[in-house]
Amino acid sequence: MLVEAINQTMPFGKYAGRKLLHLPEPYLVWFNHKGFPEGKLGQQLALMHEVKVNGLESMLAPLLAPQLATRLRDNE
Repeated sequence: MLVEAINQTMPFGKYAGRKLLHLPEPYLVWFNHKGFPEGKLGQQLALMHEVKVNGLESMLAPLLAPQLATRLRDNE
């Protein structure tokens, strides 16, 4: 579920098209306060919230699709 979640793209809203791992932490905190969507996407967003608030993004970057992992490392 973790690899699938970090490679999932956000299907709607301001950040549509971004990988869930690349969503800004404040956006995920907002969802945490307002409520995550029902279903699989909601579970994935909740998981990404935990990843972000615990500072684990860089540890998970190698699990991204190869071209995205390279770009994330280059931006650090």
